[in-house]
Amino acid sequence: MDLIDKLYKLKKERNAVILAHYYQDNSIQDIADFLGDSLALAQKAKQTDADVILFCGVRFMAETAKILNPTKIVLMPDLNAGCSLADSAPADKFEKWIHTYPDNVVISYINCSTEVKAMSDIICTSSNAEKIINSVPDDKQICFAPDKHLGSYIIKKTGRDMVLWDGTCQVHIIFSELEVINLMNKHPEALLIAHPECPDNILQYADFVGSTTALLNYSINSDAKEFIVATEPGIIHQMEKKVFDKKFYPIPNLDGCSCNECPHMKLNTLEKMVAALENMQPEIFIPEELRLKAIRPLERMLELS
Repeated sequence: MDLIDKLYKLKKERNAVILAHYYQDNSIQDIADFLGDSLALAQKAKQTDADVILFCGVRFMAETAKILNPTKIVLMPDLNAGCSLADSAPADKFEKWIHTYPDNVVISYINCSTEVKAMSDIICTSSNAEKIINSVPDDKQICFAPDKHLGSYIIKKTGRDMVLWDGTCQVHIIFSELEVINLMNKHPEALLIAHPECPDNILQYADFVGSTTALLNYSINSDAKEFIVATEPGIIHQMEKKVFDKKFYPIPNLDGCSCNECPHMKLNTLEKMVAALENMQPEIFIPEELRLKAIRPLERMLELS
């Protein structure tokens, strides 16, 4: 049986829904029931009436789905699909850090472990970070983790003086500024659109900065016909599907390769998806005491969003 046919058959038998991030392989994007960024996926996970969630993303995303859906089975095609940004904030070091600022409101980017979420006051995504920061009274100090570049960008947008954790995404920090300049010279009519996880030396050239979904929508609605894209190139597949008459150029990394894909996202495959639904493994488990602590800041984010 064809892999995709087999996948659809198993999905029906298990009453499963396939949620996938924009950075997944094109073949997975094309068969997902719902495709989105971290905020949209969190919202969809909470709304689904499926018995099984097959989550094609990275581990913190599947954990978020389980936190919001404790009675559902949450499967991941490959448990090794981690996240460099989440890994940059180990729970033990994060706990010591926030204890240094006992009166601060702790806002954590959703790209973090369940343990870090449980120690946070509010979770945010790149889609709603500015709104979440602005919801905190001006007289309250803020600790922001784990992405320092997103934090720096939000400081510039809001004027808030935040204490930042020193974390980064391995994909967004390796774009080459020289290659950005070369692409801008080669395609003078192209607009540069960038994710706020990029460092400031890349964002300074951007015509538009936004979340993955915001970048997609901007490329669709803009009158421009060419775009230089400063984020994981998986999103370009959706851009090209939505607008056939526009051109999109990925930015090469510091080694000159236009291949800075997230290696963790790309661990998921159609074969592993079929195996997960056949064996009902690997399954995400979260201790209930930890889940209850982690759900509070997530629910707060969803309320504010």
